Amino acid sequence: MKHFVLGTAGHVDHGKTALIKALTGVDTDRLKEEKERGITIELGFASLTLPSNLTVGVVDVPGHEKFIKNMVSGAAGIDLVMLVIAADEGVMPQTKEHLHICSLLGITCGLVALTKIDLVEADWLELVKSEIAEFLRGSFLQDAPIVPVSAIKQEGLSDLKDAIDATVRQIAEKTDDGIFRLPVDRVFTMKGFGTVVTGTLVSGSIKVGEEVQILPQRLISRIRGLQVHNMAVEEAWSGQRTAINLQGTERSSINRGDVLVRPQTVWPTQRLDILVEYLAVNSKSLKNRALVRLHTGTSEVIARIILLSQDELLPGEKAFAQLVLVNKTVVVAGEHFVLRSYSPVTTIGGGQILDPQPVKHKRKNEKVLSEFHQLQNGSLPERISAIMERTGFVGINLCGLAFRLGVSNRKIKEVLENLFSRKRAILLDGEDTTVISEYFYSQLEELITRNIAAYHINNPLQEGISKEELKAALGRPVSTKLFNMALRSLGKKETIVSDKDNVRLAAHHIQMTGDIDAIRLTIAGIYQKAGLTPPALTDVIAGFKDQRAQAQSIIKLMVKNGELIKINEDLCFARESLDQLRKDYKALLMKDGKATPGSFKELTGLSRKYIIPLMEYFDMSKLTVRVEDHRILREKI
Repeated sequence: MKHFVLGTAGHVDHGKTALIKALTGVDTDRLKEEKERGITIELGFASLTLPSNLTVGVVDVPGHEKFIKNMVSGAAGIDLVMLVIAADEGVMPQTKEHLHICSLLGITCGLVALTKIDLVEADWLELVKSEIAEFLRGSFLQDAPIVPVSAIKQEGLSDLKDAIDATVRQIAEKTDDGIFRLPVDRVFTMKGFGTVVTGTLVSGSIKVGEEVQILPQRLISRIRGLQVHNMAVEEAWSGQRTAINLQGTERSSINRGDVLVRPQTVWPTQRLDILVEYLAVNSKSLKNRALVRLHTGTSEVIARIILLSQDELLPGEKAFAQLVLVNKTVVVAGEHFVLRSYSPVTTIGGGQILDPQPVKHKRKNEKVLSEFHQLQNGSLPERISAIMERTGFVGINLCGLAFRLGVSNRKIKEVLENLFSRKRAILLDGEDTTVISEYFYSQLEELITRNIAAYHINNPLQEGISKEELKAALGRPVSTKLFNMALRSLGKKETIVSDKDNVRLAAHHIQMTGDIDAIRLTIAGIYQKAGLTPPALTDVIAGFKDQRAQAQSIIKLMVKNGELIKINEDLCFARESLDQLRKDYKALLMKDGKATPGSFKELTGLSRKYIIPLMEYFDMSKLTVRVEDHRILREKI
């Protein structure tokens, strides 16, 4: 079912509130100050049942220039506008500003209510109609019906309802990105119920009992109750004026401008990539880094505009830019916004969000500008690819893509399947559909290969680099899952070989040549000459003075290759020496049935310094087993 919201627009005192009361029976001016001053200050709300029995929500906005901020808040989420122009005054300053705001917010249809016709003569009325038609030429309302009415005398109201009904039936239902969002325009407390927020549900749907998050504060709450047009409902849908009773949330913790979302679907931001339109009615150019007032949804935030391709923007021009915000705001890609000057405060432009979570960009950079064009005009696969490129090695999940593209999860999934089949995207995590671009995945594999190769050059005596050291050497924020995936891929391609915790290039082989081989021969000679009484390992290494690190690496390699046998942290033996001792020791054990430190000393003539470590080594190497104070052959047990 289609749900639509009708918003009023127009100059102060042109009869917007009186007209809504005449149409709906609801007086939307509820504040004492509004009654006393006779002008609308805050947003007002009503519902209107049309001749076709379709009910539309109605938002009454302030017309006074001092309350344009509130008007912009009310315009967020409306589907059609009723531009109210008083017959006795015609087109006025806020008439023009409100029309600009509606256009900037992407509103494309509506009608004109020509009010207070009871105050003018017939010929004057025709003159005003002609003036309005001329004023609307070239705008989205240039072909809209102009309906004369009088709220006081109840004239023309049926015609106006018919015109609204006809306009609503012509509106194509908005494409819903499926991301539940409700920008808050009112917060109050109801006795017996607690905190209630109201707003236009701009996308998605929500049910009683669901958990919601209030941004940018990141508060978590639960929906206790829902109302649409003052009627309790179990579920509210996009396009409906909705009141939400929040469970366990204080009134003081929520403000107009906050946004209700589902947790982990939308994120606050202080930087926005935008396409900005600078209104032709402006009298001077907009300079790079100018301060502006950003209006999105129901919020206003001070921001600095960074023009990315030029130093100033002339009236009537459009450009790519980035907004850097003083405080966080909550938007989704594709949303429209309004810009007002910092001081004096007037509406100067607006546009559309291209990416709600970008990084800082370099100005006048062709790659950056190309990305902007892709995000603005590209197909969905091209836009998904652009966002994946922007997230680099980190990747992005399905909810993140929906947020940064303003497209439903379903449509993104369909495109991703195609990208997977064409190997343009790599699925990193199937649980939340985290993806990474094929370009960055290939870059990661190349980066891993380069770092392993560099390690081999700098450490010629090491067979490989530890995975932990390799991951740290990449100098990039790469998840363990992505890192291991790339290692497996490179292993399947036979580019690298993984050995437990170490990795090496498949083509890498340690070669001992020149000085390195000379050191190895020297070390081998030391141990062969020493036999069963080798020097301490630290003394052997210290003997190489300026080549200690190389000597240490060569000894490790000789141990690994089996040339040397290391029996504890400070003792190594030449393999030949231990092999001969093993034979002699085994013969002793077979002859006597057992061995003690004393009999081992008689066999070898060694001191206790060597006897105990050697006997323990043969226990560890499973030749012997200790029984009380002696050893026996393990194979006899």
